[in-house]
Amino acid sequence: MAYRVATLEKLIEQFERLPGIGHKTAVRLSFAVLSMSEEEGNCFVNAITEARRTVHECDICCNLTDTERCSVCSSSNRDEGIICVVEEPQDVIAFERTREYNGVYHVLHGTISPLNGIGPDQIRIKPLLTRVANNEIEEVIMATNPTVEGEATAMYLSKLLKPFGVKVTRLAYGIPVGGDLEYADEVTLSRSLEGRSEL
Repeated sequence: MAYRVATLEKLIEQFERLPGIGHKTAVRLSFAVLSMSEEEGNCFVNAITEARRTVHECDICCNLTDTERCSVCSSSNRDEGIICVVEEPQDVIAFERTREYNGVYHVLHGTISPLNGIGPDQIRIKPLLTRVANNEIEEVIMATNPTVEGEATAMYLSKLLKPFGVKVTRLAYGIPVGGDLEYADEVTLSRSLEGRSEL
């Protein structure tokens, strides 16, 4: 008879449902949770429960927050005339780490992907159009990922934004710092040439 613990298997299955978590990592995480003290385990469970209960979308930019408006939209130091459109809340964190961008964001929560049954109505496009229509927006930066879906979403949005007379730009993509040209694909090299700047 094989060794089985039904509740442990259930815990492993739940961890496997998380993105980027394979079976071995799920097993490791499950045993890590089980090795916690009762107090640590309760803190872990409470953190998940509290986040599920309080975290929601900002009523302006659709980023995640536990208040009515996120800290970026609430700040008086941000340039509200520039909106950076990103796919996911994690992308906002990446931009904020650079400390270079001082505008505001709009989080789509995905991209248009007909093959996966995701159309324009399934992502946060309408709130973006409302923001642009009701505010003095100078520029919308398309910062979707350089994938087929990301490019298609950026093109779709740029067509929708054109009637508003707002400047729509796209992030330049190219060779990463420390990367070798010989390993770069044709699209990356092409984008590197298009996005070049004067020294």
